[in-house]
Amino acid sequence: MEEKNKPAPEQAEKPGLRGALERALSGGIPETLRGLKGVWLLVSCLGALSVAGALLFALFGSALWACLLAALAAGIFLLSNLWFRERVTSPILGLGDTARHIADGSYGTLAERLRDDEIGALTDAINDMSVKIGKADRVQNEFISSVSHELRTPLTAITGWSETLLYDEALRDDSRRGIEIISREAGRLTGMVEELLEFTRMRDGRFTLNLEQVDAAALLEEVCFTYSELLRHDGMELRYKAPDKDLPFVTGDPRRLKQVVLNILDNAAKYGRGGKSIEVSASQEGEYVKISVRDHGPGFSAEDLPHVKERFYKGRGKERGSGIGLAVCDEIVTRHSGRLLVDNAPAGGALVTVMLPVETQ
Repeated sequence: MEEKNKPAPEQAEKPGLRGALERALSGGIPETLRGLKGVWLLVSCLGALSVAGALLFALFGSALWACLLAALAAGIFLLSNLWFRERVTSPILGLGDTARHIADGSYGTLAERLRDDEIGALTDAINDMSVKIGKADRVQNEFISSVSHELRTPLTAITGWSETLLYDEALRDDSRRGIEIISREAGRLTGMVEELLEFTRMRDGRFTLNLEQVDAAALLEEVCFTYSELLRHDGMELRYKAPDKDLPFVTGDPRRLKQVVLNILDNAAKYGRGGKSIEVSASQEGEYVKISVRDHGPGFSAEDLPHVKERFYKGRGKERGSGIGLAVCDEIVTRHSGRLLVDNAPAGGALVTVMLPVETQ
């Protein structure tokens, strides 16, 4: 009895023209005519019918009617193009701008949903993607920050005890060599941890600049003098070419700018070790102070060059690192309204250039 009282299931929609006509007569809208594609299809059909009518009247009927139908067809196509631009092209361009903001790192950026159609569905998909990417990025930054803080204490202990043990003159040569390796690797890991912490501070908005007028030439000379002593112990030479004339001041955070130069020099020493020398120069180029660092190593491969400033990108070289050194430098230079340029020198080796805007009075 219960089976008889159940309502009959709706019949499956009939395919083809007959099914579409039956659904239209019964008050339903065929799937083909729903949304933007339906409007565009109807407008195209009207335009095509007007053109066909104009041709028929031109061949077999009145020239006046042919002209009127031709004008009607032209008007339909003109209005349809304007409608298409307003309803389709402009929203898609807006979504493109939103997608570019997301690609540039502005995760969580949302596009305004204007209509309930295919464009609206695409807007929802892009917004959902943006929210999920933003959430994943926050989780990643929190994880990196947490792990980096946890690693700081044991690394400090390892570094401190290894340096203390090295003062023991009774150490045998093989033991001393092993402790030196421990100390060196602990220092390398400490540098990586500091880079990771610096990067997370940039990403979550805790990164600040203390801006003042900076003598770029004096800062660069100080950094090169300090770093040249460190390189000398590794059998490398740092050649600093002083500017031919006094450089104008730049607006910047001297501590952060020094960090940028030291990081670039560290990369040059690490990846250009085979060249045995690093060249540093400074000059004024238009409205910018230009600082260049060149090593004499193998340079960047064609595959790595477009990506070396991307965070966590690690090339195919043998040297190890966090993959964010140049990403941090690029962020700092960008916040100084400058540019970080990475290329291969014409005569060989890697060439990294920092362009900082001149202080304006």
